[in-house]
Amino acid sequence: MRDSVVDTDIIKAAVTLACRAPSLHNSQPWHWVFDGRVLQLFVNPERPVPATDRSGRETLISCGAALDHLRVATAATGWTANVDRFPNPNDPDHLASIDFSPSQFVTDGHRRRAEAILQRRTDRLPFAAPTDWDLFETELPASLDTDSVQLAVIGDRDRPELVAASDLTESLRLYDTPYHAEIYWWTAGLSSTEGIPPSALVSAAESDRVDIGRSFPVTPDSHRRPEVGEDHSKIVVLSTFDDTRDSVLRCGAALSAVLLDATMAGFATCTVTHLMEFPASRSVVARLAGGHLPQVLVRVGLASANGTTPPPTPRRPIGEVFEVRSKSVL
Repeated sequence: MRDSVVDTDIIKAAVTLACRAPSLHNSQPWHWVFDGRVLQLFVNPERPVPATDRSGRETLISCGAALDHLRVATAATGWTANVDRFPNPNDPDHLASIDFSPSQFVTDGHRRRAEAILQRRTDRLPFAAPTDWDLFETELPASLDTDSVQLAVIGDRDRPELVAASDLTESLRLYDTPYHAEIYWWTAGLSSTEGIPPSALVSAAESDRVDIGRSFPVTPDSHRRPEVGEDHSKIVVLSTFDDTRDSVLRCGAALSAVLLDATMAGFATCTVTHLMEFPASRSVVARLAGGHLPQVLVRVGLASANGTTPPPTPRRPIGEVFEVRSKSVL
């Protein structure tokens, strides 16, 4: 039965896990409100990244990923999350209403997928080529809403053109003072609960071995994962048929699915979005990926087994992103 009463502690734990979703610069732009039956997801307007995300798409993708993480987290506890997207046309910040119904059975797969949320990292180091990629690529679409989101993998012979598009975005940002100030703010280590810590960044030497990625301030000289050499990741592209808020939010859910599938398969991942921030580079990705509107890339590969996996990035305290209100005040 939908709209069942769910213990607040169960929802709070599920939201805590959902907030492990990746977000632009680890800005965590979500706010959750629970009334005992229905959980509401809002964009937090106090978490802007305007210089980087001028269109607002990357913020929606982040929230869509958190929404899918929530679905995975509740499934592992025996509840099905029923999502109603954009329930209030008068409030564009109100992204979803979620009610819950008991599920029939919790499988080991449900539990493993929830565990993958905690295992996933944004890994900016170079990757070795993923093993058994053809099989993994064939199975990937099964986790996606392919009516809304399309998946493509950039072929190796097209990679140099994608690298050139990545370099183009960096050149277009060269004198963009607000952008560089924003990047510095989110990576300066001023907060222990948000932003990108030094442990999640790379040195200049490590960055030179990754040909597709956003440029961040570099860390002190280090040469982690030397046995990998140059990056040999596969590049997954998630695209939509339009740029409506609903489509972009659904793309965020697809991003979550790809990241968790890859984590469960033993792969490392890194989400990449800077190529979609300029029409020139976005059009290159669109052509290489099949002509739709690309929203996000994911590097997928193998990390080494010698302990160079980045530690988890920080998250804001649950009390800052989740609140319980009586139904009468919602």
